[in-house]
Parts: sequence; C-alpha cells; structure tokens
Amino acid sequence: MIRALAFLLALTFVCHGQVTYKVRIADRIVTLPAEQYVAAVLAGESSVFQNDEALKAMAVAARTYAANLRGRHAREGFDFCSTTHCQRLDLNGITERLTRAAQETAGELLWFDGKPAFTVYTRSCGGEAEDVRAVWPEVPAPYLLVHADPYCLRAGGEKWAWAASPERIVDALRISHLQAPAPLRRIDVVSRTQSGRNKTLSLAGDNGRTLISASSFRFALGRTLGWNTLRSERYEIENNPDRIVFHGSGEGHGVGLCQRGADEMASEGRNYRDILAFYYPGTALGKTATGFPWTRLGGEGVAIFTTEPDRDRNVLMMAKAIKSDIEQQLPWRFSPGSTVAIYIYPNLDAFRNATGEPGWVAARTVGKRIDLQPAASSRETLHHELLHVLVESHAAPGLPVWFREGVVEWLADRNRDATPRGRVDDTGIRQRTNRAQAEQAYQNAQARVSALIARYGEPAVLGWVARGVPEEVRNSTASSPQTNSR
Repeated sequence: MIRALAFLLALTFVCHGQVTYKVRIADRIVTLPAEQYVAAVLAGESSVFQNDEALKAMAVAARTYAANLRGRHAREGFDFCSTTHCQRLDLNGITERLTRAAQETAGELLWFDGKPAFTVYTRSCGGEAEDVRAVWPEVPAPYLLVHADPYCLRAGGEKWAWAASPERIVDALRISHLQAPAPLRRIDVVSRTQSGRNKTLSLAGDNGRTLISASSFRFALGRTLGWNTLRSERYEIENNPDRIVFHGSGEGHGVGLCQRGADEMASEGRNYRDILAFYYPGTALGKTATGFPWTRLGGEGVAIFTTEPDRDRNVLMMAKAIKSDIEQQLPWRFSPGSTVAIYIYPNLDAFRNATGEPGWVAARTVGKRIDLQPAASSRETLHHELLHVLVESHAAPGLPVWFREGVVEWLADRNRDATPRGRVDDTGIRQRTNRAQAEQAYQNAQARVSALIARYGEPAVLGWVARGVPEEVRNSTASSPQTNSR
C-alpha cells in the first residue's frame, strides 16, 4: 500500500492501537491505554453481564463513547472523570473476562457520517427506548430513536416502586435549589415524551402549583436520597395524604443500548454485532470511519465520490483533464475499462478517521482509489495522486517504496531541487509519527531518482518501474551523474 503525501498543517495523530486517555481517579490523573480504559469501564458499568457477546457490545459502545467525547474535561487537564458523569471506572475490578471482551473488539467503533457515534447506554429501558432529543436535544443522533425493546421485557423489565413523605421530597428539591410548594399536596404528570416517559410534573400545594421537568426532579431526589429512589422517568404517581408512591419500570434515561436487553439478546444467541445493530440502527461498525452518504459523479475512467456534489463537481472535470495529460506525456496508459475512484471527505476529521493518516497528509492512494481531504482537491494534488495510480498499476512486485515515491515526486515536479540528507530507504516514508522525518524521506527519494535519471537516462529509469530496480542500484547509496544510458 502506497500513501502519497502532500504536507499540510501539522496535527497530532495517534492510531487506534496507541490511543491513551487521561482519567481523573480520586485526586490523581492517570494515563490509561484505550483498551485498559474500556476494560475498566466494563468493570464499573457492566460487570454483572452474564453473556460474553453482550460484554463485547458494551466494550464497543464504551470505546465509541470515549472517542466521541474525548477531552470532556480538557479545561481541567484530563479527558474523563471516573464517575457516571463520563463513564464509571473500576480499575481494581478488571478481570480476565473483561479484558478479553475489550481485546476481542480492540479498536472497533460505531460510525455515523464518518464520525464516532454518540453511543450512550442505559441500565434498563423498561421495554421502550427513549429518543435522544428528549434527553439531549442538542445532539444530532438520528440512530437513537424511540423503539420497542422486547428483549428488555423478556428479561423482566425492571419493575420498581418507591415512596416518600411530601416533606422529604420538598427538602430534597430545595437542597438542589429547586422550587417546591410547602406543604406539598400532590404531584401529577403534565406531559410525557414520545416513549411514554414523564417530561413535565406539576407539584401542587395550598397556594398554587410549580412546574418542573421530570429529569430535574429525578436527579434532585437521586443526589440527596439515593439513586435507588426514582430509577427512571417511566412511572405513575399515587398521591396519599402522608406519602407519595411512585410505580415505575426501567432504570436510567432509556437512550441507546439497554444493558438488560443486550444481555437477553446474547442469551438468545445474538452476537455483539446484532446487539449493536439493534440499539444503534444506521451506524456502521469498523476500525476506520465509514457510513458516509456518498454521491457518485462521473462514470468510466474517473469517478468522484463526495458528500457535497455541488462543491466538488469541478474536481471531476479537472481530474479527467489531468489523467488525459499524463497519458500523453508518459509511456504508460491507465488500465483500459477501469475507473479511478476519488473520494473527497467532508472534513479533516472524517479523512483522518477513515484512512488512519495524520492531518499533515493531504491524500492517500491505494490501487485505483484516491482519498482526499476537502482542502486537497487542487490540480497539484490530483496530478500527484493520479501519477501514483499510474505508477502502481505498472509497478513490478517488490519494487522499493522509496523508488515508487521518488519516481512520482520527480514526475510531479522535474525541476524541483531536492537535497538528500542521509540514506535513502523505506523506513522514513512508511512511518506516520514524525512529519519532518517523512518530509526528508520523500525529498531524499526524489533526489535519488533525479540522480539516477541524470546517470542512466529517463527511459531506463522509468523502465525499472515495470522490470524492477537493478541489484547494484538497490545496494548503492549514491549515484554520480553520467550522460550515458543503459
């Protein structure tokens, strides 16, 4: 696989296998490798799961959630806290089973429109998943909609009841700085969400009533009286003079993966992919970004795939013209009947997530496919990448990477003065962690090919693309200019 580089802004990039998170645990900040972080979340959030496939689904959900919300506490100097505000961690609770669930799905994320999805989860939905807009109205996640969950119901549905005196409820609300009439006489449901959960409550007293959101009401009681009081917003209210009784089902906000339902799905023989597809419909599972709404422009010869066709229509005509010019200038031809596919990503993050390239790489070419950052669809970059397609289609097996890249660099700009520094090999070109090293490696490759052409002549050196580089050239580190050709 050849990756052609055009150097843009220097941006930090860490491939999936090397991701780490800074987590605040108690009064210290620790750095955890991604999969250790995932295993710790499994220990904190889902250690009671009975089925391994459900654990693997949770591992993907937890990993994707972290990728989506990384840096949530950036202003405080870390990525995540270790509480349920982010994801609850239990480093001491990590077992071999939890580690295995993380490792067997290592690097896998759920994607939507080329970005990690918003993969929230809940302990029990009570048989009906909630719409994300009811809880997080600002989050665009069309894959988190209201839907029935028969698996949660078959697992028991998590029925519960809780009662407290009116005075105790009023005290809890006031501790959270929420208004409540005193004495409190009754609580009634004013409105519900599409899934049937309570949205707005009325608290009535002798001197009128107060409206309050059901979520604020639940969190106020939970913070003061314990989270085993009102376990969800899915309940009915029984008003009595000396106590108010809540009869409910479910536990948590109800959005996304239902842990009780997921465990039941696994017990019925469903694998983790089935579970994720059920709770996050419309997302795509993979280690690199996928799920883009591509529009195809063009046909045979060159095709553009874009999410913004109006913006990128001119790229198609430009690419066709460049392809024709290249064939007229070089002794090679593009494969007849084949199509060069050019994918223009909607933004830098989408390009990085899909290709695994750092931000300073403008484009990547593999075979007859070219992946571009949106800012890289210039004539210069297209010319460079189409040269890669042509060279790769004629390259001999085992042709050194430095030679392939050097030929393309030289063909793209024959007049550029490249000064070599150090030995020419494939190492610097292949690595993706040091921009300066990569730039120098490409410069060295271009300078070496330029020197070879000066010594052996252009026809001979370009002929090596298909025949292979002679052994004496492979083993030499420098070539002195000479007018004769081979």
